[in-house]
Amino acid sequence: MFDTYRNAVVTGATSGIGRATVLELNRRGLSVYAVGRNQEQLDELSAASGVVTIKADVRDTDKIASALEGVEVDILVNNAGILSTRATFHEMDPAEIDAMIDVNLKAPMHLTRALLPGMVKRKRGHLIYIGSSGGRAPYPSMGAYGPSKAGLSLFCDNLRCDLLGTSVRVTEVVPGRVQTDLYRTAMAGNSARALLYDGYRSIQPENVSSIIANAIELPVFVDVARIEVLPTDQATGGGTMIKFQD
Repeated sequence: MFDTYRNAVVTGATSGIGRATVLELNRRGLSVYAVGRNQEQLDELSAASGVVTIKADVRDTDKIASALEGVEVDILVNNAGILSTRATFHEMDPAEIDAMIDVNLKAPMHLTRALLPGMVKRKRGHLIYIGSSGGRAPYPSMGAYGPSKAGLSLFCDNLRCDLLGTSVRVTEVVPGRVQTDLYRTAMAGNSARALLYDGYRSIQPENVSSIIANAIELPVFVDVARIEVLPTDQATGGGTMIKFQD
């Protein structure tokens, strides 16, 4: 399949799943356009032959589209996302609600809208979205993040309906706990590592990037619509009850 696809765009490219995906797709022979905000980390990526960096906020669709003018984008990996707070919803700053909806849901929708017409015209393309187990099941203190990812998941389903007959594929990758910097602003200090990762066998970003590359390499008539990947030691679901006290 990489004989058909030439150019890939990856958002949130400077760390975690995004960075691992840039390197994996580049290693497999694609020209990769890495979108991110951290110039130093972008410079490190640009040292790899075949990686072109674009310094931009993922919400700045016009800037990204302008940088890609003339590029036949075959693959778009919508990876950028934020979990900017882990507060109960009634205590959440309203600005945090807007930020998570804007970055996690609206930004990938707008970037898709900008790049998808070319894919449809060429009858060639693969759209990939990094969802979350938090968009498939409820978790405490994720009243904005969860719905933003749930909306992204339904967007993928709607896209598949609209794209029938175009040969453009849509894949949602739904990870559980991956050891990334996602929680760095949501949890005070360096507590994320101690609370979420120390002593646990978490998925690594390279595990997810391998799944992405394998889904792309399948024949064009095979679309991995959705894949959920959890640590062997994690399960979603269950319930919690508390005793009510006046």
